[in-house]
Amino acid sequence: MALVLVLWVLSLLTIMAGSFALSMRRESAIVAGIKNNAQASAIAKSGIAMAEMMLLNPDITKGWRADGNIYEINANNAKIRLRLSSEAGKIDINKADETLLKSLMINAPLAEEQQAKLVGAILDWRDEDDLVHLDGAEKQEYQDAGLSYLPRNKPFQSIEELQLVLGMNRTLFLWLEPFVTVYSGQPQVDIKVATKEVLQVLPGLDKSLVDAYILARLESAKNNLPVPPFAASSGMNTPIGQSSPIGQNPTGQNNAFTIVSEAFLVDGSRALITAVIKKSGNTQVTPSPFDVLKWQNVTANRASLFTGAMNELLVKQYDEPELGN
Repeated sequence: MALVLVLWVLSLLTIMAGSFALSMRRESAIVAGIKNNAQASAIAKSGIAMAEMMLLNPDITKGWRADGNIYEINANNAKIRLRLSSEAGKIDINKADETLLKSLMINAPLAEEQQAKLVGAILDWRDEDDLVHLDGAEKQEYQDAGLSYLPRNKPFQSIEELQLVLGMNRTLFLWLEPFVTVYSGQPQVDIKVATKEVLQVLPGLDKSLVDAYILARLESAKNNLPVPPFAASSGMNTPIGQSSPIGQNPTGQNNAFTIVSEAFLVDGSRALITAVIKKSGNTQVTPSPFDVLKWQNVTANRASLFTGAMNELLVKQYDEPELGN
């Protein structure tokens, strides 16, 4: 009996020790994951700072362009990819006319009969009167839909406000997000800093010319050459926007930019941050040369910058010390 009792006690102690070891391994893995994610997030934040520095560089051979192309930085234990987009190269939902909004909605994942209604609802949301646009929506339409709010009849304060417009849903908003802005202040889109996605939804632009222009613009960035002019199609007499000469303001008219920074560590950890920044008007009040208009730590399943499609947009690769030269 004594021998059986000893065996039972040893078995129990073995089970307890194994359970404790397994628990410790799990906790160690969790702590390591938290540490790695925090490290990746910190590196992604440093990428935002690096992008700001490169946007301020007046040397066209070293400064970065905010036209949707990608730059990569190799650090000791991580890679950082940054995609910069000028807000001047997007569709301003407060300034765009009905034709431009219709062209955007035609390309959206939206039933044809809903396209005109959503354009009208956007126009009615931002105008100051209660007159209903054709297929639009004012106070009565929101009340009939059972909504607890009414259109603001003022300009959109953020693109997220689009989600309140009658007829908008989450899926459609996520599709529209890369195309629209409230920071441009221009009724037109600056072609020279617009991304390929935006150029493809603009009215009057030939798709083949868009592809050729994106390739030419990418090659000019790789070879430190000025941004090439866009060859307008026969259906267009004037381009949809002009940009300042390279060297004076190489990244857009209004000095507002979206920066996407993604850090990828050697252990597989990653972090992605999206920031909208604008050049500070008064550096004496704000020590930073940029004001942060929006900051988002992306935790959702957003498309990574480390994909084959994004590789095609890669302009330059740097080792970290090279940025200071």
